[in-house]
Amino acid sequence: MGRQDVEDKDQPEAVRSFTKALLLDLRALEQMLRDERIESDVRRIGAEQELFLVDKGFRPAPVAMEVLERLGGPPFTTELARFNLEINLDPILMAGDCFSVVQGRLEELIERVREAAKEDDAQVVITGILPTLLQSDLSMENITPRPRYYALNEALNRMREGAYRLRIEGTDELLIEHDSVMLEACNTSSQIHLQVSAEEFARFYNAAQAVLGPVVAAAVNSPLLFGRRLWAETRIALFQQSLDTRSASVHMREMSSRVRFGEHWVERSVTELFQEDIARFRVLIAGEVEEDPLEVLRQGGVPKLRALQMHNSTVYRWNRPCYGISEGQPHLRIECRALPAGPTVLDEVANAVLWIGLVLGVAEEYPEIHRGMAFDDAKTNFLAASRMGLRAGMRWLNGETIGVGELILDRLLPLAQEGLAGAGVDEGDIDRYLGVIRERVRSGNTGADWARRSLLGMKDEGTPAERLAALTAATVRQQIEGKPVHRWKLPQLKEAGGWQKNYMRVEQYMTTDLFTVHEDELVDLVAFLMDRKHIRHVLVEDGQHRLVGIVSYRSVLRLMAEGRSWGEGKTPPVKEIMERRPITVSPDTPTLEAIDLMREHRVSCVPVIGDGKLVGMVSERDFMPIAYEMLASRLQEEP
Repeated sequence: MGRQDVEDKDQPEAVRSFTKALLLDLRALEQMLRDERIESDVRRIGAEQELFLVDKGFRPAPVAMEVLERLGGPPFTTELARFNLEINLDPILMAGDCFSVVQGRLEELIERVREAAKEDDAQVVITGILPTLLQSDLSMENITPRPRYYALNEALNRMREGAYRLRIEGTDELLIEHDSVMLEACNTSSQIHLQVSAEEFARFYNAAQAVLGPVVAAAVNSPLLFGRRLWAETRIALFQQSLDTRSASVHMREMSSRVRFGEHWVERSVTELFQEDIARFRVLIAGEVEEDPLEVLRQGGVPKLRALQMHNSTVYRWNRPCYGISEGQPHLRIECRALPAGPTVLDEVANAVLWIGLVLGVAEEYPEIHRGMAFDDAKTNFLAASRMGLRAGMRWLNGETIGVGELILDRLLPLAQEGLAGAGVDEGDIDRYLGVIRERVRSGNTGADWARRSLLGMKDEGTPAERLAALTAATVRQQIEGKPVHRWKLPQLKEAGGWQKNYMRVEQYMTTDLFTVHEDELVDLVAFLMDRKHIRHVLVEDGQHRLVGIVSYRSVLRLMAEGRSWGEGKTPPVKEIMERRPITVSPDTPTLEAIDLMREHRVSCVPVIGDGKLVGMVSERDFMPIAYEMLASRLQEEP
């Protein structure tokens, strides 16, 4: 999430002061490029690893601050939510067995997090979106208590002027509203950095854009969100919508999202990207900037360009240009942000090797790829890959249409191999990591595909919450084993841990596929729903999905027994027989509390209300799986 030393600066004077510093930084960078001050004789790589912390039930564990205190600081740091952490690797030279070194270092640091988390009965999951995550986990109670995150949330809320609306369609459809930036906490990624010289930046950046679609297609690992089966890499759609500051009220203007692929190729310089982002996007958060970068240059120093870096951290390009300083020398990097965390560190490093190898290989083989490929094709490829994974079709050079699997196996892997070999990477590293990609693509078993097949294999077992917990448990187990995802076995429901861990809160098992009526509708419609859908309760809601009543099977029977009359030719409306003040619970209500309420009020069903809207229902039927398991357990006990 970028720099931490910021405050919420909405005052006009503070924003103007920061904007002035931002423009000075851009002028300073332009001067550094003219004077050839950017490091050009070194190639480095770097990595950032984001992860989830989960409890014994494989649900989010908001213990990041406690774990961080035990870890003692860098390279470990916070992320947006208290159930996320980030690991930042020091950059290393790209040569020899550098990728094996990256994998070993990441595995060592993740193991340190595992050990530190044990004291809180928590464990680590590296995955693009945690399957067991629920919307109630995204409350402000779980935001990491750091000024930057509060400032980011407040700034986005001001710009949006309304709720965060999320709509994603895949096999299922997800349509929700949320009240904070915490939606972004659903995402974790494995980010890779590639240092490039100023002279080659445009060529390398264009290559990175051209190959991002095929790379993402091979790397997809996030097909689920809140139990819905959506895109192969749902992170892409979720991230774009969760950080979108555009107003829905502006109908005719063309406006850009802060999360973006881009609109055109780079012609000459990295400053084209920075200029566009400054021109298109208002300052989101501002901090104190005391440096005069032009004066630093006059004195022979290296400016930090803090304002430019801070603004750049609030514009989320999938391939992001970066300025930094390493060993006293200013440099440029391309940061790939589109790759998900997981399924294993081995898989992540293989994804990174594919991306870096292709950037190098394509930039060498097709130095003017922007002349042979339409930018819109590169962008469309990226979106198609995010939606479909290895089932996507690609538009490649000169408008050629080709399946992404064939493109990777026949065209891109040889290019990546050449690019890596030309950069001095050991043959063993090249063969190992590109071999993982080759076998994954041949088998068609990406992380996303494994998750989908896993749920399908358990479709007639347990509750949705149990199936998602079993999926997460199997992910944790096989990550520790370290086999690449194309060799993973499907999970078994028993890995979920039983009913004790999957019936803790109402939202884990409530019914969300509801049949409802309006209070002015015909009572006969209620009877029809009860008969045809085999249900004993029908909820009554208004046009804004607010609960106004409930009709029980007993109420309908009573109406029939009484034989009440509403006059000749008239039919009774639902509001005449519905109960107007039903007992309700919220999604995060503990199960025992819900049971006590039902007993106390002698009801067999309670509607579930979230943010004032009807979101589900819990009935005695929903507790039957628990009863079966408890009875079976007791009967199996020795007398």
